[in-house]
Amino acid sequence: MFKSTITGFIAIATSICFLFYSPSQNSFYHSLFISDSLSNNDSISNHLYMLTRRPHVAGSEANAEAAAYVLSTLTSYNIKSHIKPYYTELTYPVSRSLVLTPPPPEPPINFSLQQEIYENDPYADVADQVLPTFHGYAKSGTAYGPLVYVNYGRVEDYAKLKERGVNVSSNIALARYGKIYRGDIVENAYAEGAVGVLIFTDRKDYGGVKWFPDDKWMPPSGVQVGSVFNGAGDPTTPGWPSTEDCERLSDDEVEKTGDVPLIPSLPISWADGEAIIKSIAGDIASDDWQGGKDSPVYRVGPGPGTVNLTYIGKQVISRIENVIGIIEGAEEPDRFVILGNHRDAWTFGAVDPNSGTACLLEIAERLQKLQKKGWKPRRTIIFCNWDAEEYGLIGSTEWVEENRQMLATKVVAYLNVDIAVAGPGFEAAATPQLDELLIQAAKQVEDPDNSSQTIYDSWISSTNSPVIDRLGGGGSDYAAFVQHIGVPAADITFGGGYPVYHSMYDDFTWMKKFGDPMFQRHAAVASIWGLIALKLADDELLPFNYLPYVLELQKCAEDLKGEILNISLTLVPLFNSINELKKAAIKINDEMKALEGRKGLTFMWKDGQKVRELNDRLMMAERAFTDREGLPGRSWYKHLIYAPSKHDDYGSKSFPGIDDALEKAKSLNTVDSWHSVQHEIWRVSRAITQVSLCLKGELT
Repeated sequence: MFKSTITGFIAIATSICFLFYSPSQNSFYHSLFISDSLSNNDSISNHLYMLTRRPHVAGSEANAEAAAYVLSTLTSYNIKSHIKPYYTELTYPVSRSLVLTPPPPEPPINFSLQQEIYENDPYADVADQVLPTFHGYAKSGTAYGPLVYVNYGRVEDYAKLKERGVNVSSNIALARYGKIYRGDIVENAYAEGAVGVLIFTDRKDYGGVKWFPDDKWMPPSGVQVGSVFNGAGDPTTPGWPSTEDCERLSDDEVEKTGDVPLIPSLPISWADGEAIIKSIAGDIASDDWQGGKDSPVYRVGPGPGTVNLTYIGKQVISRIENVIGIIEGAEEPDRFVILGNHRDAWTFGAVDPNSGTACLLEIAERLQKLQKKGWKPRRTIIFCNWDAEEYGLIGSTEWVEENRQMLATKVVAYLNVDIAVAGPGFEAAATPQLDELLIQAAKQVEDPDNSSQTIYDSWISSTNSPVIDRLGGGGSDYAAFVQHIGVPAADITFGGGYPVYHSMYDDFTWMKKFGDPMFQRHAAVASIWGLIALKLADDELLPFNYLPYVLELQKCAEDLKGEILNISLTLVPLFNSINELKKAAIKINDEMKALEGRKGLTFMWKDGQKVRELNDRLMMAERAFTDREGLPGRSWYKHLIYAPSKHDDYGSKSFPGIDDALEKAKSLNTVDSWHSVQHEIWRVSRAITQVSLCLKGELT
């Protein structure tokens, strides 16, 4: 009995000592992870080639084959993996037509709406598998009328048209893509009374003197396709997962949500856009509305050119497939660090999204090599390869909705990469408590375009300090994690935007010639993405710091203060709550420093429990920014600090509920509308107070 007790004590002590094994071991494995000895550019290139051999839109056989490739690759690295299917409503084109009737004597033009194959195109034999150009979830129907040029289709663009006396009502809006999300272009046009929308990729923004395959720019026939759905997840299952036999909204009910368009639309090329521009008369548009060199003069209309636009689509309940891989944590298996990237593409998807998929698989391979050398993650690492992101973040949203409670209590952070590489230049976005972690990781990884410096050095070369954007926009799969359940998150990329976005020219050839010929940028993304994940998975104390959050909130509050000058509203509760958060952030940082200074033989059970409890406070504090009622009129969005702008799903708004209420109050100017603004200020203040209480870890 005595012997077994001693043995048991030794086992427990050994386990505890392993739990807090020296940071130098972590440092060794983390340095090894980013070393040249583990990275494999050729493997990344091969993954990308294999994933992009065919167009693979969500719901297609080709995308199921791509899922099988990801699954088999993860499995080959001894990562326990499975496919999680959902059954979601997707839309596909049946027929389209566009006829322009210019002023006499010019004859009508019946546009082919075809993206052209170029000479010696290596993908010519599968080009017919690219779907006809269309907008996902576009309204089926026919629209006829004179054309009005509306620039980028923003709210402020329509205000300028009104100042000129130009009315869009009963006309067709011609917008150029850029600045805002295409779904908001259509929604804004509908709000102004337009009966249809054409969106073209302007040569000024996407074209050049030469174009692909001779240069990186969009060819004249290139078309940027994409979704015009303004929600997140399957439109027929808002708030619950799209399992095979689940409850669904009817088509009429979906339309009443306001998230799908109510007028038809089509995406068109810059060549077709310029032909249409030539048919529009009226006032000359202002300089900032004009096209580039050699473009025709842009006029606003309306008419005299008219178009007949017809789009017929079909709605199909389609099987989509998320691929999930899990490396279980050795000491805290119930705490999850999630890496996510989507797999589906509108066409070949070499940049968007499979540059990210290739990097995800590279990280998995490197972690297998670390495991062979003795590394085990402290916390569980989960690989998520999402499906149907392009239609509306569907795969990730359905998974989060299905696993909401478990994720809300167990996820440390979500790390997203959509486009891993589109060119040079590191960019990052995050919830602010991860800012310092991003910076530290960037200081450790070599700049792929200049071996004499780190990514951090190049990141600050033009600004003297790193620019970290926020995750309020709805542009990728972090949305459900941050905006719905309140999980700390980050999103990284190299290169930002690129000219052949969402066109059939986003293929392996474009990447090899212009995006990343040697795949060194891909390797760098894998290094920094994986290093951030390792720090979150292995560090005893989570590397979170909420003081940058305080600074961010203070800045946003000051900006808001400037907007409500001379208005009888008070921001006192907001500033007071931010001050309390500052005190809480300082307090928990002090607690972390105290624990870090007490490691040694006495750092056993009691302090081990303290680490766990403190980490839980750091992890759960982000959840406290959410409110169960969500934003007014947008209840799926629960986060009161970060959510998409009401008129631009890609745009990030701080205090989105306050911003929405303020816009409404300025329009209505009623007592009730201003009262609603004050109510939203109080709601945000209460949420920030909850975050402070969570960080303090004490009951009132």
